[in-house]
Amino acid sequence: MECVVFSIDGSFAVRAGAVDVVRHWQELGYLILYITGRPDMQKQRVVSWLSQHNFPQGMIFFSDGLVHDPLRQKTIFLRNLVQECHIKISAAYGSMKDISVYSGLGLSSTQIFIVGRPSKKYQNICQFLSEGYAAHLASLEFGHRSRPKKTSARMVLRKGSFGLSAQPDFLRKRTHLRRTMSVQQPDPPATPNPKPERAQSQPESDKDHERQQVPGVWVRGASHRGDTTP
Repeated sequence: MECVVFSIDGSFAVRAGAVDVVRHWQELGYLILYITGRPDMQKQRVVSWLSQHNFPQGMIFFSDGLVHDPLRQKTIFLRNLVQECHIKISAAYGSMKDISVYSGLGLSSTQIFIVGRPSKKYQNICQFLSEGYAAHLASLEFGHRSRPKKTSARMVLRKGSFGLSAQPDFLRKRTHLRRTMSVQQPDPPATPNPKPERAQSQPESDKDHERQQVPGVWVRGASHRGDTTP
């Protein structure tokens, strides 16, 4: 299975076109993987933020508590995902800090997309989305860089959910990163749910979201152990 990785540590915020880019990859059949260095104690407000901004369903991975080097833990997790679950990373999005993570996995410059001011130091390692997500989406659609897959990720994830239907072996073992899964509960009898208000900033800037829950959604975490060598 092929996936597209999106780091949500500062590269999303409330940026025009971000949701459309994620949806573009999902509609082509790619599994969407959101990854963050934030501790799992923030999972509720992160999932709430993604849901309120209508980001497509996908797997979400947090750090298992506070870690001293979140970038190293991201690298460990993604490497284990590729080696033990045989998942291929077709493209990866993030901020300047994520360049070392993605390049360390062997991704080429045509597969790494970075939000931020272009830097000559990294111009041969990645592609900077200097004109924003909207322009990037137009480029993806025009250049046909992404191809439809025979097996859709929608078969893995329930509609409107964040998580996996089954855990690969290495996800059942404990390590410094853990997966958080939210699944929709059965619909209430008759009372319609009010539409949640749109968040005005990214999760880390809205402390009130930490205590909110997505209507009709419950969250649980699962820990795992993988190779702890970079």
